[in-house]
Amino acid sequence: MQFKDYYDILGIEPSAGEAEIKTAYRRLARKLHPDVSKEAGAEEKFKAVNEAYEALRDPQKRAAYDQLRTRGYRPGDEVHAPPGGFGQGGPEGFDFDEIFAGGGAGGGFSDFFEELFGRRRSAGGFGQTGQAPGGHRQAPRGDTRAKLAVPLEAVFNGGNIRISVNGKTLDVRVPKGIRPGQVIRLGGQGAHGDLLLEIEYAAHPQFEVDGRNIIHVLPVAPWEAALGATVSVPTLGGPVDLKIPADSEAGRKLRLRGRGLPATSTMPAGDQIVELEVLAPKVHTEAEREAYRGLRDAFGTDWRRA
Repeated sequence: MQFKDYYDILGIEPSAGEAEIKTAYRRLARKLHPDVSKEAGAEEKFKAVNEAYEALRDPQKRAAYDQLRTRGYRPGDEVHAPPGGFGQGGPEGFDFDEIFAGGGAGGGFSDFFEELFGRRRSAGGFGQTGQAPGGHRQAPRGDTRAKLAVPLEAVFNGGNIRISVNGKTLDVRVPKGIRPGQVIRLGGQGAHGDLLLEIEYAAHPQFEVDGRNIIHVLPVAPWEAALGATVSVPTLGGPVDLKIPADSEAGRKLRLRGRGLPATSTMPAGDQIVELEVLAPKVHTEAEREAYRGLRDAFGTDWRRA
């Protein structure tokens, strides 16, 4: 397995804080998302960015990765696990089986992530100790536990997710609006009993979850924020038009009611909260550069005092 430098993939320093990690992820995800990017190799780069964010966004995962990184590995170096792998405690006592659970069945992570960090599997799909992908020990009755990272689109719409377990391909029906921590039971599909899949939400390049609400950061141009505009905004149910009021500032939050996670029998539907991020577009032509000069001349040097 080849070592991956997750900090380099996100373009940040190892000292980066949580906010900087999140900002870097959002920027790269927007740039490389397969639906919008025409850059060569964008899909593979997008997957690498998702994997790096998954490893660094959680403090326990990041601490475990940082400890491995201090051994001096560089990108492309072969990483050799000790006999038996890192599944029983990991380097320096970290339990990678537990820490790196949650990449999601069929999550598309690299061998470096899935196998080195606790996803030891036999040819049949489970480790020789009868552990589920994710390293959870069997429940007392012989059931096997694993975590399943569900895409937000599947949470919003409901439907089937295809996973590979024990050398078999299984379709898992995900109920609409399912919550993290809920468990889906697949009878007889575990190592010695049923397979219990504990739900968690997969990281998404455009959305974050806050309870039943969905958070989306929307880039807007300075003139859109100042003059107002109507722009298309992505939601889990498809794009909708959003009216941006004039004189909006960076950080302003606008609400799309009912556009969050769907209602369940016990909980109402959430909203989508759109946070405005005012960005200056890059200059590509002399006409655009001249337009910026016009703004400079119009506002002068004292605009920060306004």
